[in-house]
Amino acid sequence: MTDTQLLIQTLRSGLGLPYRLSGLTHPNWAIIYRLATRQGVAAIAWDGIERLMREGAITAAQMPDKATKLQWALTVEQTEKRYKKQCRAIVKLADIYTSNNIKMLILKGYGLSMMYPTPAHRSCSDIDIWLFGDQQRADDILRQELEISIAEDRHHHTVFNIEGVMIENHYDFLNTHSHRSNRDIEAHLKELAKQAESIEIEGRIVYLPNANCHALFLLRHAAAHFAAVEIVLRHIIDWAMFLEHNHSAIDWTWLREVSRKHNMEFFLDAMNGLAMELCDIDPAHLPATTRRPELEQRILNDILTPEFCAPQPKSGFLHIVWYKLRRWWANRWKHKIVYRDGLVRTFFTQIGSHLAKPKSIKQL
Repeated sequence: MTDTQLLIQTLRSGLGLPYRLSGLTHPNWAIIYRLATRQGVAAIAWDGIERLMREGAITAAQMPDKATKLQWALTVEQTEKRYKKQCRAIVKLADIYTSNNIKMLILKGYGLSMMYPTPAHRSCSDIDIWLFGDQQRADDILRQELEISIAEDRHHHTVFNIEGVMIENHYDFLNTHSHRSNRDIEAHLKELAKQAESIEIEGRIVYLPNANCHALFLLRHAAAHFAAVEIVLRHIIDWAMFLEHNHSAIDWTWLREVSRKHNMEFFLDAMNGLAMELCDIDPAHLPATTRRPELEQRILNDILTPEFCAPQPKSGFLHIVWYKLRRWWANRWKHKIVYRDGLVRTFFTQIGSHLAKPKSIKQL
């Protein structure tokens, strides 16, 4: 059993799924820990190890050494502390926005975490919000009431910190400047966002996207990351957990039609296939999914060991530009299963995008 195979089985254990440890001898848990950390799933993998130990699936000789256990436990503790900080930040923002008659919709992180066996173990670095058209007014209120510095150097959201947590306040769900096809999907998302569902967090009302809005946003968001740089196992598990809880509420005919129109159908099928393969999502829950094993395997291989893995330069404008050009060319196979925009058109669209917001060239 390879290190990556063991990581996947450990994650299955952490998610409460059946696991298979055939051929396990003396695992190098230090390597598994580093893999899990890079994939954004260290806390889930730790849950899995604890279950394996509890159920006697690994012997004393196969358990992590003391140093690795301590390091891993510390990472889990930090993940839990970060989650609590994010909850406090959400509550504080909700108080401010509600007092000013602004509704807050939370994207990705917190809403997805509620679908995990242990919400606090879903790793998340920031909070993404959308304010139903009140983005600019909300930022002005934070500047006036809290004297917060707000960065405006990105196209589709501003960035600020609350309670030590980075917040991305979205004008748009997607970056409509990087790919023209995003504009059509953006229109779908904003229309669907009107049907957002309210939840209560510590007595405060916030909103989450409904199933169709969330499905399209998660799919396009993962696709964009995949085509531009890479995705990690956490993206696959996010999709799987979302499907497990929302498959019956998704309009699959509509989602497939939108995906086909925007050349995402192969990517949708691959995400569904990987959710079935890695997280045991029932195929009956994912109507009309076409399995393409070779594509699924290539995507999984790229997640675990990216085909383009050169480190991005930390400085030097021309070095960064050259690096991104090389990465863009290496990832063109991804672009072809994610976007309907042609490569040449995309190239010039993104040049214009970076010229409009020069600091964006240093971002992913």
